[in-house]
Amino acid sequence: MTLDLPTLVLVRMGADVLIALAFWAQARRYPSIRGPGWWSLASVASLLGSLGLWLRAGGGPPQAAILASLAVNASVLMVWLGLRSYLRLPLPLRLVALTMGALTLAHAGLYAVSDGLGTRFVLFSLPVLVAATLALRDLQQVDGGWQVPEFNALRLLTLFEGAVLLALAAVVVASGLVWPDVMPAFLFAFLMTKLLRAVLYAALVSLRLRRDAEQARHSMASREAEWRALVENLGAGVIVFRPDHSVVTINSAARRFLGLADQGVVHMLPVWKPLRESGQRMPRPERPFERPFERVLATGRPVSDMVLGFHQPNAPALRWALCNAYPENDVLGGLQHVVFTFVDITSLKQAQAEREVLEQHLAQSQKMEALGTLAGGVAHDFNNILAAILGNADLARQDVGAGSPAQESLHEISAAARRGRELVRQILAFSRQQPLERMPVEPATIVNETCALLRTAITPQVQLFTTIDPATPALRADATQLGQVLLNLGTNAIHALEGRSGRIEYQVRGVRHDAAELPDEVAQTCRQDGVDAVCITVADDGCGMDEATRARIFEPFFTTKAVGRGTGLGLSVVLGIVQAHGGAIEVCSGTAEGTRFSLYFPGASAMTQPASVPAVTATAGEGAPAPAEAVTMSADPVPASPEVSPMAETPATPRHILYLDDDDTLVFLVRRLLERRGYQVSAFTDQQEAIDAVRAAPERFDLLMTDYNMPGMSGLDVARAVRAISPGLPVAVASGYISDELQSEADAVGVAEVVFKTDAVEAFCEVVARLVRPAAA
Repeated sequence: MTLDLPTLVLVRMGADVLIALAFWAQARRYPSIRGPGWWSLASVASLLGSLGLWLRAGGGPPQAAILASLAVNASVLMVWLGLRSYLRLPLPLRLVALTMGALTLAHAGLYAVSDGLGTRFVLFSLPVLVAATLALRDLQQVDGGWQVPEFNALRLLTLFEGAVLLALAAVVVASGLVWPDVMPAFLFAFLMTKLLRAVLYAALVSLRLRRDAEQARHSMASREAEWRALVENLGAGVIVFRPDHSVVTINSAARRFLGLADQGVVHMLPVWKPLRESGQRMPRPERPFERPFERVLATGRPVSDMVLGFHQPNAPALRWALCNAYPENDVLGGLQHVVFTFVDITSLKQAQAEREVLEQHLAQSQKMEALGTLAGGVAHDFNNILAAILGNADLARQDVGAGSPAQESLHEISAAARRGRELVRQILAFSRQQPLERMPVEPATIVNETCALLRTAITPQVQLFTTIDPATPALRADATQLGQVLLNLGTNAIHALEGRSGRIEYQVRGVRHDAAELPDEVAQTCRQDGVDAVCITVADDGCGMDEATRARIFEPFFTTKAVGRGTGLGLSVVLGIVQAHGGAIEVCSGTAEGTRFSLYFPGASAMTQPASVPAVTATAGEGAPAPAEAVTMSADPVPASPEVSPMAETPATPRHILYLDDDDTLVFLVRRLLERRGYQVSAFTDQQEAIDAVRAAPERFDLLMTDYNMPGMSGLDVARAVRAISPGLPVAVASGYISDELQSEADAVGVAEVVFKTDAVEAFCEVVARLVRPAAA
């Protein structure tokens, strides 16, 4: 069979065009695979070589054959560069350029010297054999174990091409054949290998695509595993829903929050009962949107920062979560999943609730402190008024005589003033400015005396019980004020029964310093002092209180009684006295469930012995306790008759008293009181004038009595200046409220006594007689 050279050249040219287009398309489609681009350029170079051979076969000039040979050599080198690029090996472009330059010079020299077929064939075959050898080396470097079938086939094809080329060279040299005899067979052989190589390179592209796809799958699986591990270990809960409410994914945090099993994916979640931030269920019109998942389904929009409460199955505790949800759509825009995330904020809500309670306590404390400061100032001025009323009424009773009809009116004036004085004492107790005389006392004794007073006021259908633990420790308290607290609470209990039958119970017991029920402030004091606590409970089964009332019971001037039946200071006084003793109050009450007040106090040290408790006296009149806001405990008995109370005896030798007060009314009253009893009185309303009087005649005065709260210089400042002039002169300071700070400052100055101003009128002469300096011998 005779091979037609021009036909073979045309067939080769057509194959080169098809192969160039095919690899160009692959290079455009898969830019990450860099070999097809070089192979497309190699086919173009081969096409130019085939065109040169076709021109030479048609009788063209010899230069056509040289150009054809150079083009084919360039095609072989580009195929090798494409293989290295595919294998991701460095490209020796400089070496290839130098090789092509050398081949061009060699062909030019051959054309100038001789145009023999053998020499030309050697120049053509040498680059082909070198490129084949380099390709085999590269394949061995990448796949030394001959593991890849495509690489193995490429190796065999390269070896076959080299063998064919060497065989043709041997035939040309041995037989001396000429160009027209050798060229058709040569073109046919290499046309077949070219087609096989194109097929193998296309297989290499497919191999790379498969490997990349497998690597992408492994990478995706790895990322998915990492994502799942990340989601599983998140502290936030994550739940992925389908539109039919079934669950795709739920992580450990969500399981713990919802109280679900740790294994397996649940198909449906338990019923979610969301609550508003206030803890109330959402109204029915909002139910379709009460869950973030349903809201996303209904609106198709994300939901963010939604706070919901959740009741765990079989668990009474309420859990809170900050929720977010967003839709996940498929490529067509349809809803595929709803991703629901939430953060457990239960501890945050609890801390917020505790903070609100503390803020309420702080606001209450600040309110009490502000009102206490105001009360102290008001009490000072009011005491001056009451002192003037009581003193002048006393003087008027003496002036009019025992049988005068005015005695009854004067007695009523004094009684009204004393009631005002008791109100002042309540205000001072509320503001914690009433002096405390704390000493170790037995709480059982105070409770028994309080119950003895209450039994005279309760009706037969009301049962009064006391439960006293004999092991209860003593406590350090002002017995009078503690009795006032218990009597106020007992009277409130009587009012709570509303005339019905019922029971009131007083309970006294000891509480260990480490008991859980003990309030923090009392527990801390007990731990510091190394003592246990005392709990006194007053309970009734009366009408009780609702939440709103219970929140305001300690507010000053808040009362639920009818107008004129209460001032609203009773429980405020109770709170002030208890806190002044370092104690705390807990209240438990509900509508129609009764009320229970629990008072906690630090116990007294075991080294101290309880003192005797002064008798508790009701000042409400007629032997019955007054309403809770008006009940007081006092060591000062109310005169039972309008007779004049006994005064101190008139001194045999007149003593000179220096009295200082910025209130003209009191100055006038005190002068009259003391002068009527034989004292010589020098009264001043200006501090500097009083000091100048002492400086002028230090031995003239036997006692200085001064008010404490005066503008400019206080009574302590005056006492300090006077004692610097006359150290032996006794000094007394009168004040409407006496704090521990005032007492300590007075002791430091050298004041003989601090007189409680509400008692100053009735006991004034006794105080003067006790403190006045003895006359010189």
